[in-house]
Amino acid sequence: MSHSIAVIKGDGIGPEIMDATLRVLDALDCGLDYEFIDAGLGALEKHGTLIPQASLDAIEKHGIALKGPLTTPIGKGFSSINVQLRRHFDLYANVRPAISFPGTQSRYDNIDMITVRENTEGAYLADGQEYIDDGNTALSVIKVTRKGSERIVRYAFELAKSNGRKKVTAVHKANIIKTSSGLFLDVAREIAEEYPDIEFQEMIVDNACMQLVMNPHQFDVVVTTNLFGDIMSDLCAGLVGGLGLAPGANIGEKAAIFEAVHGSAPDIEGKKIANPCALLLAAAQMLDHLNMDDKATAIRKGIRDVLENRRDMVTPDMGGTGTTDTFADALVDYVGH
Repeated sequence: MSHSIAVIKGDGIGPEIMDATLRVLDALDCGLDYEFIDAGLGALEKHGTLIPQASLDAIEKHGIALKGPLTTPIGKGFSSINVQLRRHFDLYANVRPAISFPGTQSRYDNIDMITVRENTEGAYLADGQEYIDDGNTALSVIKVTRKGSERIVRYAFELAKSNGRKKVTAVHKANIIKTSSGLFLDVAREIAEEYPDIEFQEMIVDNACMQLVMNPHQFDVVVTTNLFGDIMSDLCAGLVGGLGLAPGANIGEKAAIFEAVHGSAPDIEGKKIANPCALLLAAAQMLDHLNMDDKATAIRKGIRDVLENRRDMVTPDMGGTGTTDTFADALVDYVGH
C-alpha cells in the first residue's frame, strides 16, 4: 500500500542528509510517494515567506511530513519555523528517543529512553511575552491547561503501553511553580491511576537533570512540559553521543512531522560529511507511525551495523573516514540483503 508524504529538504546540510535518507527509504521499498515542498531560507528567497501557504496545504493534505533542518533568520520579524508548524497543525506531542549506538562518543551504554514533551503551550507562547517599563522589564506568561496536560500525559502512557515500557516519569517544578507546574503534576497523577500496570514516578526537574547525568538507566519514558522537555531532550541526546543521533517526532490528531532536531550546519554545507543518522532515525519514527514497524526496525538495525562494522563508511563526527553518501551506501547495502 502506497502512502504520500510531504518532504522538506531543509537548509544547509538538509538536502544532503535528506537525499541519503530517501535513498534508504526507497531501498526498503516503503511504497512512499514524495511531494517536495518549500520552507526555510529557500522559501524566503523564492516566495518571500519562510512557510508558503502551499507548503502548509501540502502537509495538511498528506498528513505526514519528513523535514530536514531549517534556518530561522536572526532578527526581529522572524519567528521559529518549527514553532509555527507545531502550532498551525496542533502538533502537541514532541517525541524524542535517546538510544545508545555502538562506536559513538558517549559516556554510557545501553540507554533506551523516550522524552515526551508538551509541544504547544507552556513557556513558549509568543502572545504572552512583552516588554514594559520602557523596555527595562520583560514579561513572559507560562500557560498550562488541563486539556494540554491530559493529552500529553495520556500520550506518554499509551506510548509506554504500546511499546512494552514499564515506567513513566512526570517531570515538574510544582514545589515552586505551584500553579502551572502544579496543574500538570495533578493531572499526571490522575492519568497515572488509569494505568496500574505502568510504574509512575514524579520528579522535580532539577533533580531529574542530575539523575540523568548520574544514572540515566533508571528512566524509561519521561513526560514533561514544553520548556523542561526542550532542555531535557537535548541533555538526553548528549548522553548517547549528541544531536547527530537525535530524531524527533511532532504528533497531532491530524498531522505529524518527523525531523532531525539538529541545526542546518551551514559551515559544512556541501562538504558531504554531514551525519544523516538523526534524519534516518526520524524516518524510522515515521515508519512506525505508518505501521511499517519491520522497515523501521531495519533502519535502526542497519545504523547499528554500519556504526559497528563499517567504520570506513561512517562520517567523521562519529570517528569514521566516510561521507554522507558512503553511510547511505552502507545502509542501502544492509537493508537490501
